[in-house]
Amino acid sequence: MGRHSNIFRIAIAAALLIAGVAGAAPSSSGGDRYADNGGVKIHYVVQGRGPLVVMIHGFPDYWATWKPLMKTLNAAGYRTAALDNRGYNLSDKPRGEAPYAMPNLVGDVGAVIAAEHQKNAIVIGHDWGAAIAWNVAMSRPDLVNKLVILSVPHPAGMARELATNKAQQAGSDYARNFQKPGSEKMLTAEGLSAWVKDPKEKAGYLEMLKRSDFGAMMNYYRANYPRGTGGDLQTTAGPAAPQRVKVPVLVIHGMKDTALNAAGHSGVWDYVDADTTVVMFPGAGHFVQHDAEVQVDRTVRDWLNARR
Repeated sequence: MGRHSNIFRIAIAAALLIAGVAGAAPSSSGGDRYADNGGVKIHYVVQGRGPLVVMIHGFPDYWATWKPLMKTLNAAGYRTAALDNRGYNLSDKPRGEAPYAMPNLVGDVGAVIAAEHQKNAIVIGHDWGAAIAWNVAMSRPDLVNKLVILSVPHPAGMARELATNKAQQAGSDYARNFQKPGSEKMLTAEGLSAWVKDPKEKAGYLEMLKRSDFGAMMNYYRANYPRGTGGDLQTTAGPAAPQRVKVPVLVIHGMKDTALNAAGHSGVWDYVDADTTVVMFPGAGHFVQHDAEVQVDRTVRDWLNARR
């Protein structure tokens, strides 16, 4: 009886341990997850344990653009959650322009943070992901505790450059073309993945693009990118006026970026109430997270650790 009693106690202890693990913090093994924003499913990939870092990609990209930075931050004790933006890869692809308006994109980020059972997160974005990240920090400051921006100026800086900077106006011609009806018909998976230099990643990009909706990609520009230039500049729906950011901000920019002029970041500190760090990489272009991968990953890690 004593021997069987001991076996019974061991079995009970094991069951309690398993139950405890199941109810504990998310596993560091990570994997695919889905969040729901008003019936739109947003796919994201999680890895690691620690403070939550939400990562938002741009055009024409997907969650895997963050693989190197995810690895660096996971090793430093952070939990990363990298989204597929709506319209891309494994996320839902609602029809029409309206679902891609900025408030819905902000809501997608909030849905991922809620799905991870957190009140707020470190938010990192590149290209459209950076535009979304700025807007999350401005319109939902409760969701953001630190902000990392790659490439895209604060909306006030972007509007200033579009109104006055000939180089930025010329650099935005592609966006004007994307806003035209039917522009998606000119796009191909092969063409959109031409920038990917790593042969190990190229196949994944081609598969992602074939699963994605090119019309949805163009709707980001139709719904959100300012129209016109100079005195005719028309901003799209969003916060009534440029709003201040209340958390620490790190801005990283590749100075060879031809789509986004580095001058747009000048004066960003005038819109941030906390400490602001601006880092320029002269040899990097638009995809700065790849062109200066080691330096960018180290910069983000060290900047976050200094504010932990």
